[in-house]
Amino acid sequence: MSNFKLIGPIKQLLPMTGLGLKGAISDEELVVLEDVGILLEGEKIKSIGELNDLKRSYPEAIFHKLKGGHTCLPGIIDSHTHICFDGSRANDYALRNAGKTYLEIANADGGIWDTVTQTRKATKEELIKRTVKLANRHLKLGTTTMEVKSGYGLSVEEELKMLRAINEADEQTWVDIISTCLAAHMLPKDFDGNAEAYLKEIGSKLFPILKEENLTNRIDAFIEESAFSEAEITAYFQKANEMGFDLTVHADQFSPSGSKVAVKFKAVSADHLEASTQTEIDLLAKSDVIATALPGASIGLGCDFTPARKILDAGGSLAIASDHNPGSAPMGDLLTQASILGAFEKLSNAEVLAGITFRAAAALRLSDRGKLAKGLLADFVLFHTSDYREILYNQGNLKPCVVWKKGEIVFNKH
Repeated sequence: MSNFKLIGPIKQLLPMTGLGLKGAISDEELVVLEDVGILLEGEKIKSIGELNDLKRSYPEAIFHKLKGGHTCLPGIIDSHTHICFDGSRANDYALRNAGKTYLEIANADGGIWDTVTQTRKATKEELIKRTVKLANRHLKLGTTTMEVKSGYGLSVEEELKMLRAINEADEQTWVDIISTCLAAHMLPKDFDGNAEAYLKEIGSKLFPILKEENLTNRIDAFIEESAFSEAEITAYFQKANEMGFDLTVHADQFSPSGSKVAVKFKAVSADHLEASTQTEIDLLAKSDVIATALPGASIGLGCDFTPARKILDAGGSLAIASDHNPGSAPMGDLLTQASILGAFEKLSNAEVLAGITFRAAAALRLSDRGKLAKGLLADFVLFHTSDYREILYNQGNLKPCVVWKKGEIVFNKH
């Protein structure tokens, strides 16, 4: 059987090439290839070009003929999620909408601690099953790569259970799952000691096992009033740096504090940023830290969106992720959330699509995806429309009709 596959005709294909990693992008800068085919060789893209030329050059290719107009985008990349958990926080949502604040709910044993309690009761196998189920739901919505955090274990053994579950879930879904250790999500209420003691225990006992078992190369921390301060997290991040971990930060969600830490420690990304002021925006823009907007959390909490327009205009790099979690962002539909963020923050189509493709890939330090070009992974999604602008215009209501992952059709609703 031929190792080549040819897909077409594609009315519009957006390779997302030739665009900068940082700063604003106008729609006029978008490359839109029209009436083309895409040739695959195994898991990778071999060529993109005029369909009949590709047919003549590769007559042995297995041809997947498309009927009707289609638009092709790189597979969506969701660079910040918490889909490994158990239980529900529907009560939290109801309380917030009735007027309680996030911190009031957290102080009453709701919030993150509620999910920690429920997740600790779950077996590893139950967590694997739920993570796979949610990942496959994202796959049908066009997400071909996603990050998944721990952080609902908050002890060495429970964090290991979560990270092992996340890695085993990766083997049971077509979605590529990138794991992140978020043991510094909050100080566990049952820990007998202060924040510094807890973080020292995690760094000395958990970090070596993460390396030994290759469970993750990413360390995250929540820097906030309800979690950890800059002073408390410093030794923890220094330890992670010394051991060669990549860093990412939950920053500026309710108060402007985490961005400074992200820049100081040269983190890959600073995520949330709803409370960022111009000072933090300028600091991030002058650094190599990727600013990640999480519109799902703004929708779930009913709070301001990340100042995405100001970040881009200052010259920063903006990724957009779903933050899918049981508490503040239960929706888990990145395309819908990114479309809504674009409307409120006045982002161009190009800026929104960059935020969920190649700029999101950079937030995970992945260079083999997020664009459609020769030699990159054959991860792409097809929409039943002849005009790419319809995708964001429909605000998530226009779903992918076909999803390709590593050269294979993994979802097809035709």
